[in-house]
Amino acid sequence: MQNLKDFLDEKVEQYNRPGFITLDPISIPHRFSKKEDIEISGFFAAILAWGQRKTIINKCIELFQMMDNSPHDFLLNHQEDDLKPFLNFKHRTFNDIDTLYFIHFLSWFYKKHDSLEEAFLLGQTGEIDAMQSILTRFQEFFFSIPDSPHRTRKHIATPSRKAACKRINMYLRWMVRDDDKGVDFGIWKKISPSQLICPCDLHVDRVGRKLGMITRKQTDWLTALELTHKLREFDATDPVKYDFALFGLGVEEKF
Repeated sequence: MQNLKDFLDEKVEQYNRPGFITLDPISIPHRFSKKEDIEISGFFAAILAWGQRKTIINKCIELFQMMDNSPHDFLLNHQEDDLKPFLNFKHRTFNDIDTLYFIHFLSWFYKKHDSLEEAFLLGQTGEIDAMQSILTRFQEFFFSIPDSPHRTRKHIATPSRKAACKRINMYLRWMVRDDDKGVDFGIWKKISPSQLICPCDLHVDRVGRKLGMITRKQTDWLTALELTHKLREFDATDPVKYDFALFGLGVEEKF
C-alpha cells in the first residue's frame, strides 16, 4: 500500500503542473481572469468534455466566441437576437436546445447570485460524504425552471440515477482544489477538497482497476465512491489530487 501511495504521489507531481493545461479542457477557463467567467466557461467545458480533447477545446472556443469571449457579461445583457448563432451549435448529443437552456438557466441564476458555487451549496451538509446530496440537489435545482427541456437532463448527471457524474465531479475539482501548482483554480471555499469525488472517466477507471483500487464490475456512482474512499487512505484532505496521476497514467503512458 505504501509503495502504491509513493508511486501515485510521484505521478501527481509529474502531471499536476501547468504543462498539463494546454491539451486539457481546463485550458478553457484558464483563458479568463474574471471569477464569473472562469466559473461559466469551466462549467460549459466540463459538460462538453466527452470525445477527443482537441475537439472539446475547439467547440468551447467556438461557443465563447459567440459570447464575445465575455460569458458573464453576455449572460446578463444579451438580447433575444444575440441567441440566434447558438441555433447552429452542436457537440455530439449536446444541441441547440441544450445550449439555449443552459444559457437561460445561467442568465436567470447570475441575475440573482454572484457565484455558481451557491447553486452547489443547496445540498451541502458539511459531512465528508456530502457530495451525493450536493450533486443531487444541484441537478434538481438546475432543471427547476418551468418548461426545462426533458432531453437536456441527460447532460447534468445525478447520483440519484446511479451515474458516476464524471464531468460534474471534474468541474468541482477545478473550482475547489487549491494548491500552488497552477492547474486547478481553488476559487470556491465552501466545499472542501476532502469532500470531492474522483472523476471516473474511461482512463481513470481502467488504471484504477489495474491498480486494484476498483472492484465493482460496472462504472457508476458507487464505483466513483469506491475509488475515492481508497484515495482518501492516501490523502484524506485532498484525495482527488490523484486524478492527475490516474488520468496521466491512462492517457500519456497508456498504462
